[in-house]
Amino acid sequence: MSASLARLAAVGVAICLCTLGFNACQYDVPITSSPTRNVQEQLLGNWTSADGQEKLKLRRFDDSTYIVYYDGDLFRAYHSDIGDMAFASVQDLNSRDRKYAYVIWKLSDDGKSLRLRNVNDKVVPKATKDSATIVALLAKNASNPDLFSEEIEFRKEK
Repeated sequence: MSASLARLAAVGVAICLCTLGFNACQYDVPITSSPTRNVQEQLLGNWTSADGQEKLKLRRFDDSTYIVYYDGDLFRAYHSDIGDMAFASVQDLNSRDRKYAYVIWKLSDDGKSLRLRNVNDKVVPKATKDSATIVALLAKNASNPDLFSEEIEFRKEK
């Protein structure tokens, strides 16, 4: 895998995490049933939003799963790449229904900035109940500018 693709995958996980704080865990199934790659070391650590209001902690749970602490809540996240698109499936561990958010991310070349965007439920309806349909909708809408919500930027803490 290329370094730029690895950085892109790392960003996806971070975006998912940010999205969690905005109550974006609304899907019943993950994008992929299992991780598509291992944890990206450059994503691990403590992150603060550009405005200083939000904190995100990314930790390794195992070789392919992250534990995310965001705004007092815990999430499980893993890479759910589709072709060249670096997505993450993020599951809310604090809720009874344990729903998912879908996130795409971008990590800066220097590894100090992480940009996250969650999938727009108007393009991928939250009523979609199977991963195969989710994957097909994401692939079909890859170039659709409405596929993602507004971007959130985080800075890595030292």
